[in-house]
Amino acid sequence: MNLKLLGSSLIIAGTALGAGMLAIPMVLAQFGLLSGTILMLVIWSGTTYAALLLLEASIKVRGGLGMNTIAKQSLGKGGQLITNGLLYALLICLLMAYIIGAGDLVHKMVLNLGLDISLVQSQILFAVIAGGIVAAGTGVIDKLNRVLFLLMLAVLVITLFALVPNMSLAHFFTATNDSSIDLIKTSAVLFTSFGFFPVIPSLVSYNENATHAQLRNMVLLGSLIPLVCYLLWLYAVVGSLSYEQLTQFNNVSELINVLATRFEGIHVILSIFTGLALLTSFFGVALSLFDQNIDLFKQNRAVTYVLTFILPLLGAIFAAEKFLAVLSYAGLIMVFIAVFIPMMMAINLRKSEGKTQTAISNDEYYEVGGGQIAMMVCFSFGLFLIGAQVI
Repeated sequence: MNLKLLGSSLIIAGTALGAGMLAIPMVLAQFGLLSGTILMLVIWSGTTYAALLLLEASIKVRGGLGMNTIAKQSLGKGGQLITNGLLYALLICLLMAYIIGAGDLVHKMVLNLGLDISLVQSQILFAVIAGGIVAAGTGVIDKLNRVLFLLMLAVLVITLFALVPNMSLAHFFTATNDSSIDLIKTSAVLFTSFGFFPVIPSLVSYNENATHAQLRNMVLLGSLIPLVCYLLWLYAVVGSLSYEQLTQFNNVSELINVLATRFEGIHVILSIFTGLALLTSFFGVALSLFDQNIDLFKQNRAVTYVLTFILPLLGAIFAAEKFLAVLSYAGLIMVFIAVFIPMMMAINLRKSEGKTQTAISNDEYYEVGGGQIAMMVCFSFGLFLIGAQVI
């Protein structure tokens, strides 16, 4: 895999690997590491297969930076309208969350430097600068993201090594909750932790000369990296703290405070990790929305820059509290846009190819393996996620 494809894998991984990773041990610890690991592998397998279906549709359509063109050619005008509506609802909500979170971090950093600017000004500053980087193109994001992601991994490795001396193997085999319903409820949290699918069409266009096998490996590697990071962090925290300690925490800040008693510098290190994770996730989601707008509106990059960031920024400034209620539905939206819609795209494109009976050479054809059985499993996976959301 060349550097461009490796960088694309890191964009996928960075989009998925958000600050929410820190909360995963608090969610899964009560069920024991075996159940938590199995559930995470199930969620990873389902989301990765659905992402490969979107990759298949992107390759077969052969054009379009966003899901707009793919949906138009595979689902028709009605499907295009539904896809765009769900995608915009999800991406705008996510960007609002990132702008709110990043604005708060920027505000604290600037205050520590002795500069007096408001929280709103910090949000605007972040959106303008980070948005400008996104508008510069996928190549710029690729190169910057490589540096940011490697720094994030270095911070994570330092944290893991710091926690290892205090780990207890006895904690690994402790499970205090054997409720299958409670375990299923956590699926919603884990599913959103692998939300990298929107960036795939952009990366297919960015790697236009790559083979289908290379693109497939790009997606697989990009999804595997966050899985490994999530599991290592889960094992490190669960091994370091007892279940009784973990259940006392109301938020991630309290978890970090307890870990800080064992490793003095963990506050600073995890703050850096949170900021980097938020930034890499922002770049992935913002790139997806930017390219979607180019694909849909066919405007120059300056106009697309405004179209992409004006609504998330205004929402972050004026509707932050109301937005939090809307964000609770983001997981349900994501099930449809990340699982069911890619599945329908792939099914329709395969049917279309069968009707035309066009001879396609092996080097020009790509189809995710598994056939109808895998499709049925993918559909069941989507229903499982909806059940986890509404329980």
